[in-house]
Amino acid sequence: MRSVIDRMHRARRPPMETLPVAQARAAYELGAGVLEIPKPVLPRVEDLRIPARDGHMLPARLYVPGTPDEAFPMLLYLHGGGFTVGSVDTHDTLCRELARRAGCMVVSLGYRLAPEHRFPTAVEDTWDALSWLVAEGRGLGADPARLAVGGDSAGGTLAAVAALQARDAGLPLALQLLIYPGCTAHQDTPSHALYAHGFVLEEPAITWFFSHYLTHAERSDWRFAPLLAPDVDGVAPAWIGLAECDPLVDEGIAYADRLRAAGVAVDLEIYRGVTHEFIKMGRAIPEARTAHAHAAAALRTAFGLPDPLSEPLNEETQDATR
Repeated sequence: MRSVIDRMHRARRPPMETLPVAQARAAYELGAGVLEIPKPVLPRVEDLRIPARDGHMLPARLYVPGTPDEAFPMLLYLHGGGFTVGSVDTHDTLCRELARRAGCMVVSLGYRLAPEHRFPTAVEDTWDALSWLVAEGRGLGADPARLAVGGDSAGGTLAAVAALQARDAGLPLALQLLIYPGCTAHQDTPSHALYAHGFVLEEPAITWFFSHYLTHAERSDWRFAPLLAPDVDGVAPAWIGLAECDPLVDEGIAYADRLRAAGVAVDLEIYRGVTHEFIKMGRAIPEARTAHAHAAAALRTAFGLPDPLSEPLNEETQDATR
């Protein structure tokens, strides 16, 4: 991980928060796949358009790992990027790998980004997509009765919120798959101070992201900070994967603790010695490949699927978590 960070510093790219939003998005797109594993080939990858409540058609991408004897379970995936950058393309390899390893369909959603579309547009787009998949999923070859939500970073926040909304709507979900999600209203945990600089996701970038997304007063809305939800009873089981050296690690642990206190089944993995964004660094960071396997196993278990790969973890990757 230190080698990756050193290489990032030697590249001397301007910090994202110093760029206009359009340039920041372009820079993130260019760098998104540099450290990814080789892109898995799947039998079916298809671009979709999903309607939002205001008539806007949201871009999405469907990943299908094979030809089943029956309908596939499905994961709705929300990409990271601070609600400001990122896209279906930046998370293409990760979604392919989750579909391949888990043996489920994945739908990756291109929800609308800030500052053009501020809070709560991304939340609403996520719920609209989830509702559409329930109504129309069979036409894609999916089983709407076996549905999960997931995402990383800002996408993990959106997934956690969608799980709460699904509970309130009486929509049962098999799993919420949360990869270093943002869960708190303000950057005031010890890990935000400890890892504020030099660990990939830095404090100025977090402030920049959130300043584009919402006002200070809106930070207290639980749809931005799931830890502030009135209650989390009865929400879907959770798999939560966190990076040890990440400003967001404390709030991820706090959310896992709150879910457990409410009787929700939680599988929490903290990957040692890695930073935010590590899940997309599988070419260089073995913990990323371990996390892929763990996340896929959680999905298979939630969906009642057999293991299609039966790839045991070696000693190096077994030691990557605690």
